[in-house]
Amino acid sequence: MIDSESHAADAADDSVLLALRDVVKVYDSGEVPFTALRDVNLHVHSGEFVGLIGKSGSGKTTLINMITGIDRPTSGTVEVAGTPVHALNENQLAIWRGRTIGVVFQFFQLLPTLTVIENVMLPMDFCNVYDPLERPERAMHLIEQVEMADQAHKLPAALSGGQQQRVAIARALANDPPIIAADEPTGNLDSKTADAVFHLFEKLVDEHKTIVMVTHDNDMAARVRRALHVADGEIVEERVHRPRTVRADTFVDGPAR
Repeated sequence: MIDSESHAADAADDSVLLALRDVVKVYDSGEVPFTALRDVNLHVHSGEFVGLIGKSGSGKTTLINMITGIDRPTSGTVEVAGTPVHALNENQLAIWRGRTIGVVFQFFQLLPTLTVIENVMLPMDFCNVYDPLERPERAMHLIEQVEMADQAHKLPAALSGGQQQRVAIARALANDPPIIAADEPTGNLDSKTADAVFHLFEKLVDEHKTIVMVTHDNDMAARVRRALHVADGEIVEERVHRPRTVRADTFVDGPAR
């Protein structure tokens, strides 16, 4: 098992944004209990782009579900931006997640009866973030940044898969969360569209967002700045890639809260 805290020396000047300590997850739903995570320790610093790599059933999705609070550890602790996520009740989790984590799913999960701009405004409405009069302007700004301005008033059914994923990314950014958690965000897209979506993530990291992304794509894994290989519920290998040069172009420059 690899203790990913060893990476801390490489980012000593950055604050630890995410910390999992001795996390174990056991599912008791079957005849025999299944251990999905085994004593996982993970530190992620602000501004990192981390990929969780592994085969189906390796535990990588369970691991990201610990980070987002979608699932809870059987034992161990999960802290995100100083909040003990494992200790929050369901109501607290919903508000915390809406303000702190931008979640991007493989199958987009846009609400089908809401337009693009309404989907992007939804997290602001739910968490009461930004003045109500500012929300349409901020949503439109984010939609423009993912190059979907001409689709802002369409329903998701009128969009392609790649377009829906761009909208999902804009929605994930709605409340300006410090962390983006993405579970196989390119897994349902063709290679060209997947590359474009990944490029959006790279731009976000250039703008100092922190991203933790689950992927089974080895090409994508080679492009993240830090790749963690998950197998049998453990982090068994860690690779740190050389950071790219920060580009002059920007991705998110929304109005301040």
